[in-house]
Amino acid sequence: MVVASGDESRPSDEPAAGTAAPEAESQPDGSPSDPAEALAELRDVVLAYFRQEAVDPLKRLAAWLGFGLAGGVFVCTGLVLLALGGLRALQSETGEHLTGSLSWTPYAIVLAAVLVVFLLARSAARARRRGAPEEEQ
Repeated sequence: MVVASGDESRPSDEPAAGTAAPEAESQPDGSPSDPAEALAELRDVVLAYFRQEAVDPLKRLAAWLGFGLAGGVFVCTGLVLLALGGLRALQSETGEHLTGSLSWTPYAIVLAAVLVVFLLARSAARARRRGAPEEEQ
């Protein structure tokens, strides 16, 4: 818009000489007009997607495995101590009955008990695995 020489107080829609019009922040479709901004935004989106789809599930898996392994170690340690306690009880509380040629029987009894516990745990794990519904993706 051309301003008359006597009417200079009225603002003009055209930029002043020597100044450029301010660039739009983004194009009409919402994408940034500057390629550097577009690349930075693409990088941010890709990193967020990678974190969501790879890093976070791996962290959850590591925590699950860590708690599972710790629980397994504690359960096995407890079972070993229980078996040793049972063996000691059989050896000391049976008196003279399991001595001499029958001194091996407390060991056989404890071994049989440990095998029964192992087989029960194994069958429970297999039944749980068979009963679990398959995850659909």
